[in-house]
Amino acid sequence: MAGPVTIEIIGFEKSECSPFPCNEERTCGLSECYPTNKLTTAFGALETALKARYGNRVALSLTLLDRGVPDRIKDIIAKHHPALPAVLVNGNVTPVGRIALERIAKEIEKVL
Repeated sequence: MAGPVTIEIIGFEKSECSPFPCNEERTCGLSECYPTNKLTTAFGALETALKARYGNRVALSLTLLDRGVPDRIKDIIAKHHPALPAVLVNGNVTPVGRIALERIAKEIEKVL
């Protein structure tokens, strides 16, 4: 592998991190963001957890669509119709469909 695995989360600033309610069971594997259920807070918790696990082998970014949708994202939406928040690994849409630590880690492991 030449560089880090890129993880891009796409969504809206005030949106939720999952279609499921945030609860004390923490099925997503993240606890720092409970009970906000907010995408931006969950992204920070995910980034912390993945950096602790993978170090510089991963690079994360958050693309917020509130001020416009970049053309490359429009192309992805037109082709794949992903649910938001969408999770891209190395630019490819994944079936994760929410901010969930272990599900995203499984996608990273496929690439490493």
